[in-house]
Amino acid sequence: MSARSKARKHSLDILYEADIRKSDALSIIEVRLNLGEDAELPPVREYTKELVTGVSDHKRKIDELIATYIQGWDLDRLAAVDRNILRIAIYEILWADSIPDAVAIDEALVLAKDLSTEESAGYIHGVLAKITSIKSDLSL
Repeated sequence: MSARSKARKHSLDILYEADIRKSDALSIIEVRLNLGEDAELPPVREYTKELVTGVSDHKRKIDELIATYIQGWDLDRLAAVDRNILRIAIYEILWADSIPDAVAIDEALVLAKDLSTEESAGYIHGVLAKITSIKSDLSL
């Protein structure tokens, strides 16, 4: 697993925790940074901080896009892991210029297959493909 893949997984863990606890992901990052390397938690990589901060900064727009393109689902009814996989990938597609869209989608599908269901991977792919196709038309 590449360093960026590990950072995505760690970001997903933090965003998932924040979602379940109804807390702020940036606060969780801050606590983990303050614990230092002596804690029994993986270190917070720079790309992990970038992803969590980016998702947090753009969460309203990201969630609006998810709600628009999940067709037949309500954002709150999505599994928390799926919701946060989508958030990370959409952030990378729309705001992380150094990450090719195909890489963001592939990484999201790997996370979905590993941590969710085959069905989840299918609809996550559909949502991300749609967002990629309209990316240039979006006002960010």
